Parts: sequence; structure tokens; C-alpha cells
Amino acid sequence: MTTLVQAPVPPPKSGAGFRAEPRKKKPRFKLETALQNLARRALSRVNPVWAEKASLGAKGVGRTLDLFLNTWMGKVGSVILLIFLVIAIIGTFAIPSYTYNLTNALHEPSLWDYPFGTDQNGVPVLDRVMKGSLASLTIGFTAMVVSMALGALVGLASGYWGGWRDEVIMRINDVFLSIPWLVLMIVIAAVLATQSIWAVILVIGLTGWSTTARIVRSQVLSIKSRQFIERAKAIGSSEWHIIRRHIFPNVVPLLFANAILTIAISILSESTLSFLGLGPQDVDTWGRILEDAYNAGSATIPSQNLFIIVPGLAIVVVVLGFTFVGYAMDEVLNPKLRKR
Repeated sequence: MTTLVQAPVPPPKSGAGFRAEPRKKKPRFKLETALQNLARRALSRVNPVWAEKASLGAKGVGRTLDLFLNTWMGKVGSVILLIFLVIAIIGTFAIPSYTYNLTNALHEPSLWDYPFGTDQNGVPVLDRVMKGSLASLTIGFTAMVVSMALGALVGLASGYWGGWRDEVIMRINDVFLSIPWLVLMIVIAAVLATQSIWAVILVIGLTGWSTTARIVRSQVLSIKSRQFIERAKAIGSSEWHIIRRHIFPNVVPLLFANAILTIAISILSESTLSFLGLGPQDVDTWGRILEDAYNAGSATIPSQNLFIIVPGLAIVVVVLGFTFVGYAMDEVLNPKLRKR
């Protein structure tokens, strides 16, 4: 009996008529799925209803973060801000308090001892810049909160009420917009007659709310004419309920993107006030370091240029980081920009 042996089938040759199977791509990590699963697991044993609501909220946050990290400005800005956050933490906890050593005043930069030289009191410039980063970032964030709270309150009231109250509020807002911000800050700082960190935060917050108020007002005027607001009024909802549950949640995305850009403006404002001698005297900030460097003549002494360049460069880079993050968030939260 003859046994038939099947010959091995040769592998398919590449070329015309043959198609290689596409490689399966590895599933990309998504914060949307990760945060949703984390929220569901964390609350599933406590309350299933809470777990489902938390998972839906976490899904929305994760989707926003995924879109944010897909933009190059979001990635670059986040890295810059993360680096400065680490610098602020190290400068606060790892660097000891200043020790004045006048024998080393305005020492030239040396690679190991003083990479950027020393100031007029013999304190290393690197130490001052690292310790001053926390104060500058704190002023930026806190002044942003004051500015956003005041601007959002004025914008919501003006846009929702309308009529003569809207006219009065907007004319007052126009007065603040027409006065140069630097002049207004100097006047308010002179009226307060104190140079503490909280006084500077109040000065910056009181001069930065007008633009936010006009942005929020325009958004409120657009929202309050929609059908769901009319239906809420028809069923007898109060003004406070409509503003809190229907209007304000739709304003928050625009407010959030504007808030990040306001932090950058607040840091620049503090640096300007400190350079003019009106900044906080109870903490060390980048603006105060710039003032000391200018008074010591570092701008005209080649061996002392790093004393004025390093804090100035820190201000520029961190403002650039906040600007990148702000524009990236605006692109994510604004559907028209995201389609582009």
C-alpha cells in the first residue's frame, strides 16, 4: 500500500498579489479608562450608586487629560511646570536659611561653590532662586483665585441681570480696563501702605478681575437665552438655582482656561512690582532678586550678569509654561479650536 506524504506548503512570497497581515497595535494607555476603573473600584464597596457617578465624572476628567496630553503645548507646558514644582519643593525643604557672608559678596560664578555667583550679601544666587520659586508660584496661584472669584461673580451678576444693573457694572468695569494696569497697581499698593505678601496678592487680584468679568458676562449672555434656561424659569426655579446649576457649570471650562493664563500674568505683575520696590518684603521672590541684582549693578558688570539673568530666565520660562498649558486647555475645552 502506497502512503501519500503531503509536501510542506511554502510560506507566501512577498510581492504582487500578496498582502502582509497588518501588525496589531498595542492598546495605548488612556487616563480616561484608568481613572474610571479606579473610581469604580474605590467606591463600589461603599455605595454602588456613588461608584457609578464617580466613574462617570472620572471618565470626563480622564478624557480631557488625554486630549490635553495629545497637544505638544500641553506636554511641554506640563514638563516645565513639573520641573519648577520640584525646584520649589527642593528649595523649601532642602536648602537651609540664608547665612550672610559679606566677605563673599558679589562673588564670581564658580562651577562647584557658586554656579551663578553670589548676591550683595554673599548668599548664593542659586539658593535664592530656588527658595524664591515657592513664593512666586504662591503669589501667582493665590492672586489668580482672587481675580477669578471677583471676575466670575461680577460677570455672572452682570450677564444674568441685564438691564440698568448690567450697564452700571460694565461702566465700572470699563473704568478699570481703561486705566493702565501698572498705574492701577501702584496706586492700590500706595493706598494699602504695606508690602507684605498678602497685600501684593490683594493688589494683583483687584487689578486683574475686569477682563475675566467681561469674558464671563459674554458667556452668560449666550447661555441664558437658550431653551433649557427658559424651561427652568417656567417651572419656577429661583435665580440662584439657575445660576448655580445651569449657568455656572457651563462657564467653568472657559473660566478654567483663563485662570491658568492669569497665573502667568500674576507672576509677571509681582515681578514688576518688586522690581519697582513695591513688592513683598517679608519673602524672597524672583522679582525681589531682580531688584537686588539691578541695584548691585549686575546688568553692567560682565562677571555678575548671571545674578540678573537667572531669576529673569526663571520668570520667562515659568510664564511660558503656564501660557502653553493655558492655550492647550483652551484648545481642549473649546470644540471649535479642537476641530482645527
